[in-house]
Amino acid sequence: MAITDKIYIKNHQQLSSQLETSIPKGAFKGATLDILFQGEGLEKLDDATQERVLDFSSDFLDCGCDNNPYCGCPERKFIQYLLELRAQGMGPDAIVDVMSDDYMVYAYPGDVLSFLDNGVRTLEAAEGLAGVDGADDKQDEIRQTKQNLAR
Repeated sequence: MAITDKIYIKNHQQLSSQLETSIPKGAFKGATLDILFQGEGLEKLDDATQERVLDFSSDFLDCGCDNNPYCGCPERKFIQYLLELRAQGMGPDAIVDVMSDDYMVYAYPGDVLSFLDNGVRTLEAAEGLAGVDGADDKQDEIRQTKQNLAR
C-alpha cells in the first residue's frame, strides 16, 4: 500500500460539514480529489481551511496531464514533498506535524517511518544492482542518497 493511501484529512468531519457533503477521509481518494480539483463548494470553507485546501490543490493537483487528477502526479508530488522534508532532517513525527500545518492532512508517524524504511531498502537493492552492473559512479550516488534518507 502506498504512503498516499495513508494520508488523511485533518478535521475530516468539520470539513465535510462545511462543504455540506460527505467526502472520504483519505486525502488522495477519488471523490476527495474531485472536490479539490473541481473546487465545488470551496467558498463554503472558512478562510484558514480554504487557504490550506487551495495550497494543497495548487501544490499537488496542478499538472498538464489529460487524466488529471487521476494521472498519478498528485501522489508523486506528495511523495517528493515527504522526501524533501526528510532531506531537511525531519523525523516521522516532525514530518506529520509539518504536513498537518501546511495542508491539513496527516498520517501516522509509524506509516511515515515505514515509508522511509521501504525507501532505504529499495535504495539498498538499487545500490547492489549498480555494483553488479559495474556502474560505480551510480552506486556511489545511490549510496549517498540512501545515507541521507536513513540519517
